[in-house]
Amino acid sequence: MTAASVAPLLHGLPDRLPGLCAVYEDLHAHPELSFQEFRTAGVVADRLREQGWEVTEGVGGTGVVGVLSNGAGPVVLLRADMDGLPVKEATGLPYASHETAVDDEGNEVPVMHACGHDMHVTCLLGATAQLAAAGAKWRGTVVAVFQPAEEIGGAPAMIEDGFLERFPRADVCLGQHVSPAPVGFVGTRPGPVMAASDSLRVRLFGRGGHGSTPETAVDPVVMAAAVVMRLQTVVSREVGASQTAVVTVGSIHAGTKENIIPDTADLRINIRSTTPAVRKRVLAAVERIVRAEAAASGAPKDPEITGINSFPVTVNDDRATSAVLTAIAEVLGGERVFTLPQTLTGSEDFGVFGTALAVPSVFWHFGGADPALFQHINPATLLTDGLPGTIPANHSPYFAPVPEPTIRTGVTTLLAAAAHWLCPEDGHTVDRRET
Repeated sequence: MTAASVAPLLHGLPDRLPGLCAVYEDLHAHPELSFQEFRTAGVVADRLREQGWEVTEGVGGTGVVGVLSNGAGPVVLLRADMDGLPVKEATGLPYASHETAVDDEGNEVPVMHACGHDMHVTCLLGATAQLAAAGAKWRGTVVAVFQPAEEIGGAPAMIEDGFLERFPRADVCLGQHVSPAPVGFVGTRPGPVMAASDSLRVRLFGRGGHGSTPETAVDPVVMAAAVVMRLQTVVSREVGASQTAVVTVGSIHAGTKENIIPDTADLRINIRSTTPAVRKRVLAAVERIVRAEAAASGAPKDPEITGINSFPVTVNDDRATSAVLTAIAEVLGGERVFTLPQTLTGSEDFGVFGTALAVPSVFWHFGGADPALFQHINPATLLTDGLPGTIPANHSPYFAPVPEPTIRTGVTTLLAAAAHWLCPEDGHTVDRRET
């Protein structure tokens, strides 16, 4: 595929951008928690219908699926996720979120699009609009998936809701994620591209008492502190230097008052790994440490360890990834497209679609940060040196992609990747054997 192949799909995009920016700002100002994306789903469904797509709502809870058939040809799945996070926004933007919601434990929490899913929705809506307007320039079927609850595993919910039987079977699955890299740059890699993720809920049991007489109690706060500190040794002492894993205690709650020793302490732990062997080793180490620290503290009851969610490693098909990188480079320029040197420690459930369908999938990252933040940084060094701590990353209360030209880039990359299958230059149909 050359840039000329995708050009007809991009025709008129500049005129569409002001409206897409308005959509983005609206979605950013009104984020919703996982499986609560009712307003967002309504916006998506209305716009897809206006564009002429066949629309199904309520897939996997709050998911929306649009189907546009345009003659014989490959079936291409394009996916965006819709949910926000329980984060209080601190960007100061005029369209910043002031929303709150009730989480799955009954707590009122602030809500923010701190991971860029509003950008993903906007870019896919831009791509669907372009495809609908350029029907004479491509052949095949596009399945546009607006997925709920990526943060807690919404893709399996859509599969369990009959996705495979209800919609055209894709020949390839394509998805993307905005990142804190300079806007206009794109990166991915063949093979494992994002880590597996396992989240655990741990409850430690003590024996409550008065803060003045700790000898009469078993303090779960001290127990929890010991667990947290000991868990820091898992990666540093049980995972090889050439291997990759991350263990994070993202939440710890105990007690109600400074002079009362509580009965319990609750922790939430997240584990990232890139191979099955490392995953097994780290999970076993975490459980061993939790139980050992409880025993060492004289806990009156064994701790409770329960899984919250689990995502597999996201794996890109080699040949399909090569095709996507080439297609995007033809449009953006080869100097803006990079092959990532290693698997990212972030996680995704996007790969569930390709695995369930038994077809190739490709997932890439596109920059959304103001280039001015990188004036003294070589973008290529980000691949090896990582992100400077001064630049807000995903899940930060300060994370805020620059609307333009991030939206333009995100729409362009989706269309360029899809065009490899939908707009073959020699006019023959591309099937899954050719990916």
